[in-house]
Amino acid sequence: MFYHDKKLQYQVRVETPNPAFAKLLQQAIGGIEGEIRVCLQYLFQAWGSRGPAKYRDMLLDTGTEEISHIEMLSTAVALNLEGATNELKDKVAGENPIVSSILGGMDPRHVLSSGLAAMAVDSNGVPFNGSWVVGSGNIAADMYANVMAESTGRVLATRLWELTDDAGMKDMLAFLIARDTMHQNQWLAVIEDLGGVGSNLPIPNTFPMSDQVREFEYAFVSTNIEQPPAPDARWASGPSIDGKGEFKYVYASPLGQEPVLGPPDVKGYAQEQQMTGGLDKGILENIKDTILP
Repeated sequence: MFYHDKKLQYQVRVETPNPAFAKLLQQAIGGIEGEIRVCLQYLFQAWGSRGPAKYRDMLLDTGTEEISHIEMLSTAVALNLEGATNELKDKVAGENPIVSSILGGMDPRHVLSSGLAAMAVDSNGVPFNGSWVVGSGNIAADMYANVMAESTGRVLATRLWELTDDAGMKDMLAFLIARDTMHQNQWLAVIEDLGGVGSNLPIPNTFPMSDQVREFEYAFVSTNIEQPPAPDARWASGPSIDGKGEFKYVYASPLGQEPVLGPPDVKGYAQEQQMTGGLDKGILENIKDTILP
């Protein structure tokens, strides 16, 4: 169950509307680094959380806060689009047949599709992609994914901060940058709460290490045949980060066989010249036999 407040989490003000900047802000809403991604990521992690309730509660708190950030950015997009209608008329009436380089950098769909409002798309107008949402059911793996999401989100927010001279937009982005700072630290604090890096790596820490090929568990495999690693390459020598082994440097060498595949499926319609060897009725027919009554 969710509740809402009519007021924004933080003030959003635009001194000089800029439709082109509204388009850039869309990346912070519907882009892979954006707020829809982290909002859904944290909420889906919470809804599927198993184990201590404190992790679920924390994820719900933060995922819900991210809805507030989507609201702030959507408000900022709308405020930056005010006055865009007159600008559109001017561009259409202009002499440039390509509508003055597509409305001077703004997104036409802000006029055509949303009526001067934000959309669930990135800065190129590509719809938000739910496959970006990470919720593995492994709390440590999810926390590292969350650190990455907040890190790239903070990079994006700082770039947007540099791309505007509007004091109101800089203030709003400075708030979002600060929240990204907290959330990066928050997810790393969960890793610490789980026992720290050494206790959690490798993820999942429940798989028996005796069941993996131990010769390669801490080997840096180099495919660069021209030179060895730099002498200060932390990942090529010395104790592993999890404290359970020693890094070593090895040159890549083939240890497997040359792959040999069977002939084409008789119902896959390859060329006649490919059809060699004995063939049964084919994989596709066997699948049909399995799934059809």
